[in-house]
Amino acid sequence: MFDLSSLLNKSHRILVTGGAGFIGGAVIRRLLKDSEALVFNLDKIGYASDLTGVDSVLLDLGPNAVDRHQLLKADLASSKQTFDAVKNADPDLVLHLAAESHVDRSIDAPEMFLKSNVTGTFNLLQAVQSHWELLPQSRKESFRFHHISTDEVFGSLGDTGSFSEQSPYDPRSPYSASKAASDHLVNSWHHTYGLPVVITNCSNNFGPWQFPEKLIPVVILKAIAREPIPLYGNGLNVRDWLYVEDHVDGLLLAALKGKLGSKYCIGGNGERTNLYIVQQICSLLDQLRPIEKSYSCFIKPVKDRPGHDYRYAINSQLITSELGWMPRHSVDEGLLITIRWYLENLDWCKIVKDQAGYFGERLGEL
Repeated sequence: MFDLSSLLNKSHRILVTGGAGFIGGAVIRRLLKDSEALVFNLDKIGYASDLTGVDSVLLDLGPNAVDRHQLLKADLASSKQTFDAVKNADPDLVLHLAAESHVDRSIDAPEMFLKSNVTGTFNLLQAVQSHWELLPQSRKESFRFHHISTDEVFGSLGDTGSFSEQSPYDPRSPYSASKAASDHLVNSWHHTYGLPVVITNCSNNFGPWQFPEKLIPVVILKAIAREPIPLYGNGLNVRDWLYVEDHVDGLLLAALKGKLGSKYCIGGNGERTNLYIVQQICSLLDQLRPIEKSYSCFIKPVKDRPGHDYRYAINSQLITSELGWMPRHSVDEGLLITIRWYLENLDWCKIVKDQAGYFGERLGEL
């Protein structure tokens, strides 16, 4: 861990885009708990948005903390809404996490991903550049724009090797293509206009408060409902799993201490097959909420996802050597924390699924 309060002062104004989402919400909760910075949360409040976790932290911190978080309901796809939100926030630091991020949904509705991830990032860059250019010199010199991206922009690996900051881009889905485009836009704004930026590319995040359409919460909820647990193909696709709080450590370090114009890859040192993840969740549920048989009996192989990348892995050596970051949780430790959280928060799961009109059905099947 590191002392966040020593890197941020009371007057620090931080704009977090997508702060009602899974990773953005974790970032805001950390900023509220471990610093005294003012946090502006730009979010369009889409289907997967939820502020329950942020509100719970504000409640715990007491009435004086309420004024430190302000929701700016705005859609980055709207240039005017974006400019107005940036002007309102008047930020010293921008953490850009807002994105459509579910691969299966990008197969069904790619246009939504282009509007959010490409046009949205362009509008934000335009607004932030205008803001940065007008700042007093002292604030201008310390200003930073941190773009949070994914390892999926690098494509698919074989049985060996790992992604690094030098990996070529080779996106394979509408989602990863839209994120690759946004990475290139941010990089070009640095080299063309001098905007002080940092980019991070992370591996698969998991943990509490994740919207229940992603693999780990889907498996947990399907299992305890005694419904078929879908396993794409043979289940041997590999992902590098990163516990969300470890990612928050890395992205805040990169945002505040990383070299301007640099890119950092953040992975969890947690390569596991999808089959392993599904079986391990069932095994932990057998211990935490035993039934007359193993939950693994509900696992059901289904038709594979179109264009399903075989393997992702990240070499995090650069952020470790430069900034001292290391993941604090193993995959199994994070899974245990996550499963316990979902078992204790089933009411929240039902509420957010009902609000989104999502009931566990499969998406992205051509």
